Amino acid sequence: MTRRTAHISPVQLNGHSLIGGEPVSAGEEVFCAVNPATGEDLLPTYHTVGAASIKRAGELAAETFATYGRSTGAQRAVFLRGIAAEIEEVGDILLECFTLESGLPRGRAEGERARTCDQLRMFADLVAAGTWCRPVIDPALPERKPQPRPELRSMLRPIGPVAVFGPANFPLAFGVAGGDTASALAAGCPVIVKAHSSHPCTSEIVGHAVVEAARRCGLPPGVFALLFGGGRKVGQALVRHPAVRGVGFTGSKVAGRELFDLCANRPVPIPFFGELSSINPVCLLPGALAARPSVIATSLAASVTLGCGQFCTNPGLVLYIPGGREAEEFVTVLTRQLAMVPAAPMLNAATRRSYAEGLERTGRVTGVETLLCAGTETGGPVRPALFRCPATVFRQQSVLHEEIFGPATLLVTCRDMAEMVETVGVMEGQLTATVHQAGADLSCATDLLALLEQRVGRLIFDGYPTGVEVCPAMVHSGPWPASTDSRFTSVGPGGILRWVRPICWQNAPAAALPGELGPAASA
Repeated sequence: MTRRTAHISPVQLNGHSLIGGEPVSAGEEVFCAVNPATGEDLLPTYHTVGAASIKRAGELAAETFATYGRSTGAQRAVFLRGIAAEIEEVGDILLECFTLESGLPRGRAEGERARTCDQLRMFADLVAAGTWCRPVIDPALPERKPQPRPELRSMLRPIGPVAVFGPANFPLAFGVAGGDTASALAAGCPVIVKAHSSHPCTSEIVGHAVVEAARRCGLPPGVFALLFGGGRKVGQALVRHPAVRGVGFTGSKVAGRELFDLCANRPVPIPFFGELSSINPVCLLPGALAARPSVIATSLAASVTLGCGQFCTNPGLVLYIPGGREAEEFVTVLTRQLAMVPAAPMLNAATRRSYAEGLERTGRVTGVETLLCAGTETGGPVRPALFRCPATVFRQQSVLHEEIFGPATLLVTCRDMAEMVETVGVMEGQLTATVHQAGADLSCATDLLALLEQRVGRLIFDGYPTGVEVCPAMVHSGPWPASTDSRFTSVGPGGILRWVRPICWQNAPAAALPGELGPAASA
């Protein structure tokens, strides 16, 4: 059977990687995006970049770092603002590519474009201000006894070229010019992006915007590269490149662990900042469940199914204490609300297949009750699913701790607060945890809150985890496997700290100091 194809138009796309500011010659392996709503192949065809081109991208990035790494915050701010302007200048064709390649609605595309440009401008403001790099000056104390103290100056400096892997579920906000790229460029690190194969057209459009902004700013073309490739060979070659000094990744635990191990096993290991897996538990305390069961259920259903459940913060686990009319009402309303959600396409065939496998894996566990599971037809849209099991089953079955990436959640019934605490105690690290409380609930939840604080990066009260605000206080990370280094956030201005390291200058002459530590800083 011949597959249908559709052209992305009228924008000019060539299907080639961008290295040194120019499209590179075609590779032998090809692939194309697929419209998840229709199954159509989306042209043009994209060529998997070859080993020689990957090597060249790394070499150019290393050469560029010698100058870009020493550029001023003001210079980098102009570049970042220029990227945002170029993305906005592209217009509606970017939104059309986004929706065709992802199956997500136009409103989501508009929101991601705005967030992408806002992030770029946020980091521009940050580095233009200059204080982000934490300059510290300890003046010399020549008269100190028993030994004098030398003059010491320190600040944060960029680590070098960074590789960024775009995810499937955020084509723009975490994509080619998303938060990882913006923060690395802001820090002074050249960036090589491995585009996700689900949305190459969106990636190429944004890639050209970054290249044009670099050209307008007079920057060396090695400051940015965009690599295309299906499978894992391109990504593996990229993280092995000796010029690469750090990696940002958002994706599956399996792929992330593989790259993480490659980074650790290099002759010179490098940091790997990965966001891998999270089921984001929601704890419903008795007072809250008694006070507002229908309200919680309705809003929870909306959070579970937002974007067809394809958020890293999707609430995949709900703990509560059954018994009483209110608890029954919560389950009834949640089941009904989920059943009313229309079927929707998932991001790609692999994501859809993973969702179906997750439903099957959960449903066959002894002790798990299927409350809602409409099944998944091959190649079609998917519907929400709802399961329930006792806390004892959840604690004993590690398979239930695995993320189901999609519109599904598991209800876990606990005998009392003590068992809820015991159940949270066996969980892995998470991006978020949510607590719904009312009345005197918190007076009985001290142990629960203490455990949750150890296991998450963000603790939410009386809300829902989907939706991540981009601001200084946001922490988007968590203990393994939520992220590979919970000391850092991938969202907000703090994300820049992943791509820098502290350096100290002792008794340095003014000519050897960065501007942030020069004579003006001492005044």
